[in-house]
Amino acid sequence: MRKTLLSIVLLAFAATGFTGCSKSREWNREQRKEMREALRDYRQMVYLDDLTDAEFVLFTDDVAETLENTYPVYTTFVAMPGMSDTVDVVVVTTIVDELNADAHNMRHIYPYNYLVAQGVLPAGLDHSQQRSFYKCFAGKVNSTYNTMQQFFNAVLADTTDHSQIRRLESQCANDLFDWTITEVDIIETDN
Repeated sequence: MRKTLLSIVLLAFAATGFTGCSKSREWNREQRKEMREALRDYRQMVYLDDLTDAEFVLFTDDVAETLENTYPVYTTFVAMPGMSDTVDVVVVTTIVDELNADAHNMRHIYPYNYLVAQGVLPAGLDHSQQRSFYKCFAGKVNSTYNTMQQFFNAVLADTTDHSQIRRLESQCANDLFDWTITEVDIIETDN
């Protein structure tokens, strides 16, 4: 009986030791806060710049959680070479995952104010009209591009007003607001 009790006590002590080790591997509250503050520098990115403060907090929580799960020892993570490159990759991957999860995130890639400035949408649209446009645009993008990679390639190659994406935007604006986009060629001559 004594051997059994001694064995149980030793096992409990060993289990406590292992639990203590695993707890020390987790990031503490201060380390998580430090990472979230470091992620504020990414707020200038196109997708992230358009997030509300609450959406950005959720985004930084996702990034910090991914980093913590991948690199449970904070001190090792911050000391590793290429740490900032790792954070960059996790930020971009999280953005891509969010875009994959909801095509209506087009508003972050093509913000309303940008589309107004480009003459694609009229100024003064209310929230429901903007939502209708982005729903239409997301549907056209999803039916045009089979993969997110194809879409991102199109975004990166989107340098002219005659691009496929601009045509999709114009189609939605026309469908929703009875706009007709007329292209006018302006020829400048030297006098």
